[in-house]
Amino acid sequence: MNDYRLSLIIPLYNRPDEISELLESLRCQAVLIHEVIVVEDGSTIDAQSIVEGFKNELPVHYFFKPNSGPGLSRNYGAERATGDVLIFLDSDCVIPPGYARAVHSELQNNFVDAWGGPDRADVGFSNLQKAINYAMTSFFTTGGIRGGNKSLDRFHPRSFNMGISQKVFEQTGGYGPMRFGEDIDMSLRILNAGFQTRLFPEAFVYHKRRSTFKQFFKQVFNSGMARIHLHQLHPGSLKVVHTFPALFTIGVFLLLVFSILYHPLFVAPLAIYATLIFLHSSYDNSSVKVGFLSVPAAFIQLLGYGLGFFKAVWLRLILKRDSKGAFLKRFYD
Repeated sequence: MNDYRLSLIIPLYNRPDEISELLESLRCQAVLIHEVIVVEDGSTIDAQSIVEGFKNELPVHYFFKPNSGPGLSRNYGAERATGDVLIFLDSDCVIPPGYARAVHSELQNNFVDAWGGPDRADVGFSNLQKAINYAMTSFFTTGGIRGGNKSLDRFHPRSFNMGISQKVFEQTGGYGPMRFGEDIDMSLRILNAGFQTRLFPEAFVYHKRRSTFKQFFKQVFNSGMARIHLHQLHPGSLKVVHTFPALFTIGVFLLLVFSILYHPLFVAPLAIYATLIFLHSSYDNSSVKVGFLSVPAAFIQLLGYGLGFFKAVWLRLILKRDSKGAFLKRFYD
């Protein structure tokens, strides 16, 4: 039986409270972890004292570097890691007690060079965080592909909970400079290099995501823009399923216009969809309050992504701007 050394790599930007909660969640499984590498990405509010406060309980290392975005910060940590397996986690995650053991079990039973685990909402999350988690993972919003189910073709690990071998990092060169969609870019390059990927269903994390609808809209808008950039980098990677939010956005616009011009009943499909989201989320989360918040969260997820998608189509495919010209503020500053 192989004893894999796990190097956990966490990029951090102005979130000292989050890193404290994440490291606290790792204390009970420290014996199964080779090292934890925290890379402060040019934060104006650094967490060095917080991270170093865990050194007696965790094999944790802290590094500070100029801001370059999460992908290059993960590379910075990977270059300094000494483990066999590199695990990338987002700072807004909380790690359940069985996480490291589940990773070891999967690797020992059926080793794979690249893998990803799902995310869930912890019972202690706020109602809004649970609603946003529902919007990102539900079958009725994303088809469930971000909630633990495999994608429609090949599984694409996401960097909030992604593991790769040192061999993968060496052969792919790690993450690219994109600030959004960099994990999908990495997954596509891993697959194109001939490596296999797999979902580790029991290696899940609790993912807090964003704490306001405004922040959530910005996140999904940028993800929609990133999808076109990924299409430019990886021709053929854009699938029909990726256009669903854009089609949903067009549908919402047309139904609202028709309801104004012709008859109010044209909004009935939207009302039915909202009711379905409310009922399903209320049942899924055992909370009417979460169900109620899930309705705007679902519409924000789909409309935000769709609008970002359309903006990128306009800038990249119609105006023919290059990636820096189209995405300077979102990807390269």
